[in-house]
Amino acid sequence: MWIKFILMLFGAYLLGSIPAAYLGVKWFKGVDIRKLGTGNVGSANVARTTSKWLAVPVGLFDMGKGALAFWIAGLIGLSVAQQMAVGFVAIVGHNWPVFIGFRGGKGMITSLGVIFAVSPLMSLIILFIAYTPALIRQMALGVFVALLSLPFWSWFAASWLGIEERLPVTIGMAFIALLGFTKRLIGPRVELSRNVPTGELLLNRLLLDRDICDRKAWLDRQPGKAA
Repeated sequence: MWIKFILMLFGAYLLGSIPAAYLGVKWFKGVDIRKLGTGNVGSANVARTTSKWLAVPVGLFDMGKGALAFWIAGLIGLSVAQQMAVGFVAIVGHNWPVFIGFRGGKGMITSLGVIFAVSPLMSLIILFIAYTPALIRQMALGVFVALLSLPFWSWFAASWLGIEERLPVTIGMAFIALLGFTKRLIGPRVELSRNVPTGELLLNRLLLDRDICDRKAWLDRQPGKAA
């Protein structure tokens, strides 16, 4: 069983590492997504900088990576705790993909895939929480709240959401949330945030998923330029 688990972890990382956003933009637009917009290798950056239509299959593929890893782990008889670990590693693969120099996306869509595999209803709730603030152009804040609420839903609403083993699922969701927050916080400063105090910088990254408050200036910057 442990051999199966270790092999699944390795396979999940490789699956998560497939950079759909990078490949899609490279194939159809002939450019490197890492040099566009925020430089993030994910469907949101694809939609913002190239094509909303291209972002749809990219997003579905990224979501499918997390769901498929979790599902296969269950199919071969791994425990729920091991399934959560496999799903977590798939997200790690998306965030730090071996195929393009460990520079990937934020992992939110792949995380949603794992959540969907655990409980489709919980994934709908998380989507609602994340996207509602988008009506006032504050989706990053909505994603922060959604991540923060993951352990709450998996523990206190487990039976309602169809979760039978709430302890391993809740621990797994806590790690997924922590990974999402960590991905937001790490990374070098860019030229725009060179003079931003460290505390303000970290708060901006955690709540707004950017270094500065000015959303337009952040999206219009040239990625890859460190301070």
